[in-house]
Amino acid sequence: MNTKCAVQSSLNGDKLCLTFTGSWTIQAKPCDLPDTAQLFTQKVKTLCFSTEDLKDWDSRLLIELTRVTEAAVSHSISIDDQGLPDGIRTLLRLTRKKTLLPPDDSYSEVGILEEIGKHTLGFFKQSVEMLAFTGDILLSYLRLFSGQARFLKRDFIYFFYDCGPQALPIVALIAFLVGFTLAFIGAVQLQLFGADIYVANLVGLTMAREMGPMMAAIIMAGRTGAAYAAQLGTMQVNEEIDALQTMGINPLDFLVLPRMTALIIMMPLLAIFADFIGILGGFFIGSLSLHISPVLYYDQTVEAIHINHFLVGIVKSIVFGYLVAFCGCIKGMHCGRSAGAVGVATTSAVVTAIVFIVITDAGFTFFFDLIGI
Repeated sequence: MNTKCAVQSSLNGDKLCLTFTGSWTIQAKPCDLPDTAQLFTQKVKTLCFSTEDLKDWDSRLLIELTRVTEAAVSHSISIDDQGLPDGIRTLLRLTRKKTLLPPDDSYSEVGILEEIGKHTLGFFKQSVEMLAFTGDILLSYLRLFSGQARFLKRDFIYFFYDCGPQALPIVALIAFLVGFTLAFIGAVQLQLFGADIYVANLVGLTMAREMGPMMAAIIMAGRTGAAYAAQLGTMQVNEEIDALQTMGINPLDFLVLPRMTALIIMMPLLAIFADFIGILGGFFIGSLSLHISPVLYYDQTVEAIHINHFLVGIVKSIVFGYLVAFCGCIKGMHCGRSAGAVGVATTSAVVTAIVFIVITDAGFTFFFDLIGI
């Protein structure tokens, strides 16, 4: 059975000491502290405590001590808590901390030079991260070719299936509509010159060289690149990547390598698939709207498109696949440790991939035109 609690006060000069005995718990019989108005006279300058005979204590003792110390502070009396147990002393000091100041709602306008400086520093920081990540990927592929990279084959098969057959429906839909739209817009202009048949040339060349690879890459950036960033970012939040490092497994080999390899392999196939579906969309407009015979449309398309046009699209699609996988993986691996950071990483992966795709496509177009392909 708990010992009854008690408190005694003794004044030694200007130092008041409170002695606690018994059990100061919620289950014990209540025992309140003496009235602070009687304790804190003009003579008292310091308040101390003695707990040598204290049996048990819980939050009840802390509440009483908080009340008496607040009263002492209001009377400008200093607190000497060395006589209290360590646990009580720590909690009591926390209760005596000043409350946080309200947030500053004042708005300070940022100058244009400061904004330019922040964006410039952020650009250089991201550039360094991308260069370092590129080097890490190169080393990871060297380990793969030397047989030292460790990852699960079933993971590679899953990613191969996810970014390949699983993506065919959405790629087919978008490619068909793009070819359909190109043929319709081209027909409106070509009919003015009586050159309806050249719709086949327009759709075929545009899909094989430009729109097929680019639209497939943009679709995969929004579909697969975002998924990579979200998956790796969530693993970063859950400290799964840290666990892999602790077990001696390289996260780039185990997580990034199968994702990137699967997408690089599948992108040329998706681009070729988008080419044919887009041409099929143009074929519908040529047959239904322009009343071009299917055989004539087919012959005109075959005559207009050469193997070089398909090779240009394949080269572009390989690079686009690398860019999509690269942006998704780097944003996921460099993700913060919160749910909001995963959303930011996913958005940034899609936007960065699309920007890189458009810039790279413009560079390829200029380069192939320069060499005459």
